[in-house]
Amino acid sequence: MMFNGISKLFGGTPPQKGGPLIRETPHSSQGQSQPRTQSYAKVFRWRLPDGQTQAPSTVEVVGSFTGWQRVPMLRDNAMDAWHVTIHHIPGNRTHHYMLLADGQPVHDKDCDGLAVPTTPQEQQYQIMTDRGPRVFMLFAQAK
Repeated sequence: MMFNGISKLFGGTPPQKGGPLIRETPHSSQGQSQPRTQSYAKVFRWRLPDGQTQAPSTVEVVGSFTGWQRVPMLRDNAMDAWHVTIHHIPGNRTHHYMLLADGQPVHDKDCDGLAVPTTPQEQQYQIMTDRGPRVFMLFAQAK
């Protein structure tokens, strides 16, 4: 009864139950549907380890999300750290990466875990641990 009054007011008919459901898909300019990919952004930070006073000339991040190309991190004197924000990391998957100070792998205490290196790129940048060579993991969860 209430829907009839509202429908008359707006000149429409009430919604019908059991009608077909049609999923809308985004379209490109050519009219073909494109899968929607979710991405993730991450701020990487690195500080000198306790007791180390000699700052490196360069600090970089390299990983599966950069195609194993080095991305420089910027020095932030106020925070006494190096940082970079990487955008458009493919979401809902695990990535491997390393932090490099003057081209050498350094520990990232904020990593999501450690993984055994499996590709030549990972082996090139691996770090030695008590359990053998490892690379860092990033769990990129997009909302």
